[in-house]
Amino acid sequence: MGIPGRAVAAVVLAAAAAVGTIGATGAVAAAPGEAGTGRQARAWLPEPSGPYPIGTTALHLTDTGREDPWHPGQRRELMVSLWYPTSHPAAGDDRAPYMEPAAGKHFDGPDGVGLLNYGTAPGRTDWSAIRTHARRDAPALSGGPRPVVLYSPGLGDPRTWGTALVEDLASRGYVVVTVDHTYEASEVAFPGGDLAPSVLPGMLGQPGLDIGAVLRKAMDTRVADTRFVLDQLAGLGERPGLPAGVARALDLGRIGMVGQSAGGFTALQTMHDDPRIAAGVNMDGQLHFPGPDGHTGVTLPSVAEDGLNRPFLLMGTGSDDSGSYRNQPGWNALWQHSTGWHADVTLTGSRHGSYTDAQPLLPQLARQGVLDAEQLRKDVGDIRPGRAELATRSYVASFFDRWLRGQDDHLLDGPSARFPEMAYER
Repeated sequence: MGIPGRAVAAVVLAAAAAVGTIGATGAVAAAPGEAGTGRQARAWLPEPSGPYPIGTTALHLTDTGREDPWHPGQRRELMVSLWYPTSHPAAGDDRAPYMEPAAGKHFDGPDGVGLLNYGTAPGRTDWSAIRTHARRDAPALSGGPRPVVLYSPGLGDPRTWGTALVEDLASRGYVVVTVDHTYEASEVAFPGGDLAPSVLPGMLGQPGLDIGAVLRKAMDTRVADTRFVLDQLAGLGERPGLPAGVARALDLGRIGMVGQSAGGFTALQTMHDDPRIAAGVNMDGQLHFPGPDGHTGVTLPSVAEDGLNRPFLLMGTGSDDSGSYRNQPGWNALWQHSTGWHADVTLTGSRHGSYTDAQPLLPQLARQGVLDAEQLRKDVGDIRPGRAELATRSYVASFFDRWLRGQDDHLLDGPSARFPEMAYER
């Protein structure tokens, strides 16, 4: 979800949802016994558009030098996934599941982000039955090192919630690394069956909580997570059990980052703090913190105050607190202070969830009664799902092709007749 504004509303209401009242989107939580009745809904991810079959592998990482900020006394542990071209296409049951069973069950439960962020009825969707287009633990395609793109999800969202975009980038020849931010994400499934649920619903039920401080802590943690992952990528060649060719597939001299909502904030703030990231895309992530009550006053992060000297793309939506960079204090400050190439696009008719898997998946689930039409419009607007998906993929790929590969299709030169629904500013 967004940060702040959208994020503040989400996390405050998530606290209420945790005690069985309402979810972040205002949806009424199902009473005990209502969840899981009837046939579970199914959905499908859109086909990737690139020429390469996709492989994926998951890694469990432990930062032995850092205490977990959400759970003092233990080391910070993360789950990440790598998505990459392979010569072994997946079919049928060979395709990796969208979520691990335990994670999918929690995501679909009364404390999961499905309800709290998107208003889906608990117990109605088998998220682990959704299949990706990737073969698990497939060998990487030979042909030299490939540019690397990191992906960070929105506040509370799991790393899987951007799979449609991630798969498309991998099918175009990128290695994509998706990061779960443990104890903030709805849930993280670790090897051996351990599940780490989010601490936010319980924490945010506390009276007098400083919402701005919680969000600053979340962002500091996310940036530290991302920089640790970058460190770990440099040593993948020494990691046992990695699928053949994966370590050699990464070109760590060409790294970009993309994220949605708080993940977009994470992408640009990490880019500011770490010169290893050469280019970044912020998909609808505000760049300012609220005051202690979540509403009064704003504070700008260092990326907005200092600007960036490397390329970045801002992607807004039709949500009330989004749109043009001129409408957002953090985006506007970043724009004014930056010397690197930058552009701003806004997807007309979209909403905050349109740059995530909410766009392809939720319309399918709505047709099966998992959420109603009003909730669907709140999540993804009224743009046609196929157009939103095509625009998102096209602009993100065009940006990284230009700045990580030196291949310019000129989509980002100005307004495009191919995408009249995308407003453009430079």
